[in-house]
Amino acid sequence: MIFNDTTAAETAENLLQIKAIKLSPKNPFTWASGWKSPIYCDNRITLSHVHIRNFLRSNLARLVEDKYGMPDAIAGVATGAIAIGVLVAQELGLPFIYVRPEAKKHGRQNQIEGQISEGQTVVVIEDLISTGKSSLAAVDALKNAGIRVKGMVAIFSYGFSFAAENFKLANVELTTLSDYSHLLIQAIKTNYITESELATLEQWRANPSEWCQ
Repeated sequence: MIFNDTTAAETAENLLQIKAIKLSPKNPFTWASGWKSPIYCDNRITLSHVHIRNFLRSNLARLVEDKYGMPDAIAGVATGAIAIGVLVAQELGLPFIYVRPEAKKHGRQNQIEGQISEGQTVVVIEDLISTGKSSLAAVDALKNAGIRVKGMVAIFSYGFSFAAENFKLANVELTTLSDYSHLLIQAIKTNYITESELATLEQWRANPSEWCQ
């Protein structure tokens, strides 16, 4: 689900404006998974734009507080959500930890970096939700360490139905500032895409793994 329609529209417009999200139906991108895609999202670009970075920080912090109150800490998912997670934690005056994809092979062999105690609560911050698998793997690592996960918030989601099912099966509540549906509405409204390109973008989201131009 999204935080609210107003924030979703403004977030989508900001991401399009700075090209953190690029839409290219005629010349699709290739994801690491091998999928062909008419959209590419890199929310790390937002960190270089002070106004948008501050917008995301304040709205993610407000989302956390409105939905969950004040957890004991904010947890970011490495690596994309470390920086934005720190900003949210700073805004809320909370400790910050982050979760690696897997435990380090050396030193203390940590998967969870930072200080937190068993039984404490966190809200997990993500920058982008695609299938949800890596995000939910971070949740599993936290739960295995005895940490209570209140929910997850993210900047943007592609809105795949199978991702929603993954979160439902894991019993993890996900709320995002914006999503693919609101992005397309904003892209049409600002003439970023044409009606025919809109149809292509909608077809891709319906079956991304099989889609081809």
